[in-house]
Order: sequence, then C-alpha cells, then structure tokens
Amino acid sequence: MSRIGITGHRFLSEIEKINQGIDIGLTKIETTFPGPLTIVSSLSEGADQRVVQRALQRWPDCHLIVPLPLSAKVYQDQFTTRESREVFNQFFPLAEKILPPPEAPNFPEAYRLAGEAMLEMSDVLIAVWDGLPAQGTGGTGNIAALARERGTPLVWIHAGNRRPGTNLPTSLGSEQGTVSFEGF
Repeated sequence: MSRIGITGHRFLSEIEKINQGIDIGLTKIETTFPGPLTIVSSLSEGADQRVVQRALQRWPDCHLIVPLPLSAKVYQDQFTTRESREVFNQFFPLAEKILPPPEAPNFPEAYRLAGEAMLEMSDVLIAVWDGLPAQGTGGTGNIAALARERGTPLVWIHAGNRRPGTNLPTSLGSEQGTVSFEGF
C-alpha cells in the first residue's frame, strides 16, 4: 500500500487551475504507485482539504490517516471559514487512524511536528506550493524542503500563497496550477 502525504497553502486562488493540477498529480501517482492507496493528511484548511476531496472522489475506497497538530476542537478553531470546518467534519470520521497531537510548546511547533510525522509515513508528497521558503515554522516550504532532503518523490502543484500578514491569496499567473514532478 502506497501512502500519499499532503502539504500546501491555506489560502488559494484560481481554484479550477489548482484542481486541474491536483488531478494531473493524482494520475501520475496512480500510474507510478499502483495498488491500494492511503492518504496521509491533517485535513488542514485549504490545499489539504482540496487534495483529499479530489482523491476520495477518484478513489472512494482509499484509506485515510490523520496526524493532528492540535486537538480536533482547537485545530478547527484555527480555520477561517465555516466551510473548512464542515469539510474537516465530513472527512475526519472516515480516518482509519488518527494520530494524536504532538507535545509541543506552541502552535507553530505542533504544526511542524505533525507535518514531519505525515512526511515520515509518506511514500510520495503532494505539495500545493509557491516554491518559496515557509512564511513560518511548520509551513509548506519547510515540509517540501524536508521531502527533497529525504529524496521523497514530490508532486509540486504550483500555487500562490498569501500576502504575508494577511489571508489574501496570491496567484503565480500563468504558472498557477502547473505541475512539476521530482524523484519519479
């Protein structure tokens, strides 16, 4: 059984382009890693939830493992929309395994540790990412860099992040939603 880890930005623009990139990435994973698949995701707001939705539409019988960075209640309190909480509550009961939150001194460190746990369990990583260093501890850039260091195959869906200090998503223009593959 192959495990697909997910990391990505929380605030996304041009969602249709992102969805097309996700579908291209899932097709490549399906042909490269045949057999039963497991999704490893914290069900984070934004990219994580979007990839999980697309994967479960494609493979309704795939397995789900959820490494939580925080308790489910505190975690959902960090989400910015009611829709994100609803999506979390839709998929969370489907998890066949839930990893409890790590012991961490603060939220950023908890996110970093949960991201590292996700990566440790993954055979391939989907990163919905702008390619830049993380804006904070435990961000997408940190996890993608770690995957590269470890030689984990990477499906990189190019996506703008947010303007620093805001929740306003950015676009990469013509690069938004394009896909790169590393280590395949």
